[in-house]
Amino acid sequence: MPLILSNLAQFAIHITDTIMLGWYDVTALAASTIAGTMFFITFIVGAGFAQAVTPLVAAAAEENDDVQVRRVTRMGLWLSVFYGVAITIPFFWTEKILIAIGQDPAVAELAQIYLWIAIWQMVPALIVMVLKSFLAALEHTAIILWATGGAAVLNIFVNYALIFGNWGAPELGIRGAAIASLSVTAISVLILLIYTLRRLPQYQLFRNIWRSDRDVMARVFRVGWPIGLTSLAEGGLFSAAAVMMGWIGPIPLAAHGIAIQLSGLTFMVHIGFSQAATVRAGRALGRKDELALRRGGKTAIAMSACYALATSVVFVVFAEQLVGLFIDPDEPQRAALLEVGVSLIILSAVFQLVDGLQVMALGLLRGVQDTAVPMIMASFSYWGIGLPCSYVLAFPLGFGPAGLWAGLVVGLALAAVTLSWRFWGYAVYRATA
Repeated sequence: MPLILSNLAQFAIHITDTIMLGWYDVTALAASTIAGTMFFITFIVGAGFAQAVTPLVAAAAEENDDVQVRRVTRMGLWLSVFYGVAITIPFFWTEKILIAIGQDPAVAELAQIYLWIAIWQMVPALIVMVLKSFLAALEHTAIILWATGGAAVLNIFVNYALIFGNWGAPELGIRGAAIASLSVTAISVLILLIYTLRRLPQYQLFRNIWRSDRDVMARVFRVGWPIGLTSLAEGGLFSAAAVMMGWIGPIPLAAHGIAIQLSGLTFMVHIGFSQAATVRAGRALGRKDELALRRGGKTAIAMSACYALATSVVFVVFAEQLVGLFIDPDEPQRAALLEVGVSLIILSAVFQLVDGLQVMALGLLRGVQDTAVPMIMASFSYWGIGLPCSYVLAFPLGFGPAGLWAGLVVGLALAAVTLSWRFWGYAVYRATA
């Protein structure tokens, strides 16, 4: 539960930006959608190294190997920082890149303004991910919730001040949203560092922080890079969808941003279940306990499926009300945004079911440190099947935004089936042999 709530709190930071920028200006909303997508897909690649820390630390902790816990976490931090520094360079040409791929020049200009500030958030955000993975693997999840929840609340107040110019602050619009996100990420790093040093001194986490450990680094890299590329494949699928939606027009792109935010909000619960499944699978792996691995997998998938069914019903029944939350009642283009947004929200009801199942399978596979083959399966499902279906349905067949989202559902459904087969048909036996 703390993992689920902390994921919701983390997402609240992003959804706050979307809601407030939607109230501020539709063009700013479209720009934050495309800019946020670009930031996210680069971030999740580096986050693969952080996510590799969870199963490796969980297995080491089950074996009472405190030294290995420290080494794995330290090398996860190294790899994350190296990646975070290197990936910032292309973002200084955001506007030119977006115009080259067919985005509206006004949207591209605002997106560049946002990213020139937000990019400095990359390294701190990756450090936060490593520390959260370390703490989750050791089942210290309450601090993750409190730190992330506090950051989400602070983000609301900073956004309100800087986007609109309230409480004597300057009106910075999209710049204010970027500054708010950067500030709360820096504060999150400090909170998690202080907690780790004070509550878990036995691991001496930052002892010899500059000392390299090639074997452990190689292991973290070997488990982490497929996780990062799998996340890139999925995140890239949604980024490509955002680009194609931009080809249709600013209104569909803004509606897509709203639908993605709502789907992403509910998806955070599935992520929490998946993270818990990774920890339990990692500990079962450390004990070579096949029964615990099977029971944990069945329980996590069943809980995720029940939640997906419930949220699907809510999306269908309250589609118009949910979309309306993101749009100023006096916005001249409100009716057009509602029409497109409602159709996408109804499709996302089906989306919830397949997306939840595929992320649960990925979490269980990561727990048993099986990441390379699942990366291939997921990437083919997303890009070999899902994206072509989206393009064909949206453009040649003329179904527009709804067709684009239907293609995403097809790709995620194939991923859910193949990844589930990989876990139950192969990984369980291999992990406990």
